[in-house]
Amino acid sequence: MNNSQPNQIVYTNNARCRDCYRCIRVCPVKAIQIKNGQAFVDPQRCIVCGTCIRECPQGAKTYRHDIEQAATLAAQRTVAVSIAPSYAAVFPDWQRKRLASALRKLGFDYIAETAIGAYLSAKKTVEYTSAKCDMPHICTACPAVVNYVEKYNDNYINLLVPAVSPMVAHAKFLKEKYGKNTAVVFIGPCVAKKAEAQRDEYSSLIDCVLTFEELFIWFEQAGINLKTCEESDFDDYPPAEARYYSIEGGWLKTAGCGSDRFDSMYLCVSGFESVEESLKTVAELEKPCIVEPLFCPHGCINGPGIHTQGNLFTRRTAIIEHAGENKPERINKTPETQADLTTSFIKRSSDILKNVSQDKVREVLEKTGKLNEADQLNCGACGYPTCRQQAIAVVQGMAEIDMCIPFMRRLAEQRSDRIIETSPNGMVIVDEDLRILTMNPAFRKMFLCSENIFGKNISRLMDPEHFIKVISGKEETVTAVVYHQRYGLICHQVFYMLKDERQIVGIFLDITKSHTDHKRLEELKAKTILQARELYEHQIGMASEFARFLGEYTAKGEKLIDNLMQLNDNPQEGVD
Repeated sequence: MNNSQPNQIVYTNNARCRDCYRCIRVCPVKAIQIKNGQAFVDPQRCIVCGTCIRECPQGAKTYRHDIEQAATLAAQRTVAVSIAPSYAAVFPDWQRKRLASALRKLGFDYIAETAIGAYLSAKKTVEYTSAKCDMPHICTACPAVVNYVEKYNDNYINLLVPAVSPMVAHAKFLKEKYGKNTAVVFIGPCVAKKAEAQRDEYSSLIDCVLTFEELFIWFEQAGINLKTCEESDFDDYPPAEARYYSIEGGWLKTAGCGSDRFDSMYLCVSGFESVEESLKTVAELEKPCIVEPLFCPHGCINGPGIHTQGNLFTRRTAIIEHAGENKPERINKTPETQADLTTSFIKRSSDILKNVSQDKVREVLEKTGKLNEADQLNCGACGYPTCRQQAIAVVQGMAEIDMCIPFMRRLAEQRSDRIIETSPNGMVIVDEDLRILTMNPAFRKMFLCSENIFGKNISRLMDPEHFIKVISGKEETVTAVVYHQRYGLICHQVFYMLKDERQIVGIFLDITKSHTDHKRLEELKAKTILQARELYEHQIGMASEFARFLGEYTAKGEKLIDNLMQLNDNPQEGVD
């Protein structure tokens, strides 16, 4: 299950999202919206840098896979593959020699390195910057950097070099060489390339973009094993220097500007923090310079779709060694194209950054107890660097108040205290020496005491027997029903240990009334049974008396009848 919109590139897999806010912390533009505790990627704010994909510990951030689209193209059209120079960091030497064969098994017709486009793009950049050598310039090979400037720092747009990226330059080169109806599929480590391919000006150039991760998935689905593929060559090879393009300083090598990165004319940076700082710095400089910014730390060899377990040192070494393997006899002449390699950039931030009411921001800060700057911890637990930025995000509908961990902890403590204070059950806490530390109002009422008892031994109020059982470790929990004669109380009591604090908690439930009611019920039952027995015995006696009287009356009746019968039989008897 995911929450992506149609054609959205980066999105959240809801089933894996664990409400950790790491995606917010690492997102350079805070394009993550939290709603009901669930993270959503806002496509209008997202610059598709893939940082959240690379950094999410649960793998909940993912991106749109386009394998099916690429497979359809390979089955229906003539397709040329443009594979990014960072492929050397993904495939070891023996796999690189078989890669072209594996790609042809997938249905691709032409296989070439995007480094050819890197050379053409670098050449165009040098041409432009040389013509305008009196101002600072920002190279535009990285689409995430371009997205960031267009959406969040459009005042730097005039510093962007209007030259197409290596992917676009190579796509134009391939269509020029193999025909405009040839489809182009780019394969690389970058998710932002998917967004770049969707730009209106490039819609007819790049037909599909895959990451290296998607390529491995496709190989597995198609049952292609590189071990069983024969060695074969690509259809085109770039100048050796162009293969350095995927690492910091690669543009300098490709553009033929030398490799001296200590030249103050050039600045090679990678990672968002460095990119952001360099943009601000060069905009303020009066002297000309050229900045080569790569959004992923250490360059394209650390892209979110790189799909390799090797460390950065190993990847960088592989790129450098691969560039040195480019044999002169296999290299074509310096690539040339008649295609237009210029482009333009536009402001895209109008609907993204909303004006925020400062009154509403203050309301949020006041609600979380942070209206005063002294109360603003700026701990970053919510994902935002400052409490104020989090409050702004709440007003914008991008964040929720309960993302603030200190605030929620304070609420939990207040609720916990409230529950204890209002509980009808008595509660007391004593230390390991049985000294009273705290108690709630119900306990004070039950045992007729006040705060003056704090620090005194619990034996002043009751027999400490059950507390001693717990503190001795003989029993973890003790329960008992105890009659406290001094207070006229019968209590159901529970005692347990707070191990870390070495404190004992006692909970007292007053069952005096229910116990008394039960006793009265038993007495009533006994009295009723006694009365029932007396009634029964009385009824038996009455029955016996009735039987005796009935017997006597019956005998007398029988005698009377006999006399009457005799008179009837001897009528003369008794007549004188």
